[in-house]
Amino acid sequence: MWLGIMIPFIGTTLGAACVFFMQKAMNITLQKILSGFAAGVMVAASVWSLLIPSMDMAGNLGKLAFLPAAAGMMFGIAFLLFLDRLIPHLHVNEEKPEGPKTSLKKSSMLILAVTLHNIPEGMAVGAVFAGMLADSELITVMGAFALSIGIAIQNLPEGAIISMPVCAAGLSKKKAFMYGMLSGVVEPAGAVLTIWLSGFLIPLLPYLLSFAAGAMIYVVVEELIPEAVEGEHTNIGTISFAVGFVLMMALDVALG
Repeated sequence: MWLGIMIPFIGTTLGAACVFFMQKAMNITLQKILSGFAAGVMVAASVWSLLIPSMDMAGNLGKLAFLPAAAGMMFGIAFLLFLDRLIPHLHVNEEKPEGPKTSLKKSSMLILAVTLHNIPEGMAVGAVFAGMLADSELITVMGAFALSIGIAIQNLPEGAIISMPVCAAGLSKKKAFMYGMLSGVVEPAGAVLTIWLSGFLIPLLPYLLSFAAGAMIYVVVEELIPEAVEGEHTNIGTISFAVGFVLMMALDVALG
């Protein structure tokens, strides 16, 4: 289990290490590809690894089995919206920060932006491993690891997307790598917290799964898709989204 929890963090760390091998400024087309790919992975993971198991677990509700998934998803979106308003942060390629006014540097707000959207990824991993530990027949060991691997794959470009702009903002490559890596610490932390909570809230596991899905989808719509399709050559972002979606879907079905 611990390996599964750490896999996404390893992906973020490897991605952040790209700052040592690439130029300070990331090519805008490459950024579109990476953002679209990450969005596709997260949407597929939200559907196959989180929302569908959530509805299956609520099968005893019959035609109302969608209710826990719907409620949890909306709460997840509301939770990320709350954090979005509470924490000052700056999205890549944006000049105007979001959240409350602050005197933080641009590099710090870039890091906070990625840290913010790493939270739901950690919660998602924690939720599926909680389902596995609860002996749910709907979530297998391989299914849980499939989600971890999928998130790790999309964390590779995500780590690069944060470490390189932070470096371009004035920090050394070593510091940019460290900050990029540390932005992923919230993933294992969020996973452990979710697993711990599930021990007390096993009947609410369908809600925890869909809560994580809603939080991930918020990040996709709020940040990743706009980054993938802004400006010219938007088709490349759409294609990379499809590739990421299909890859995560295949992983979940083949390993789950």
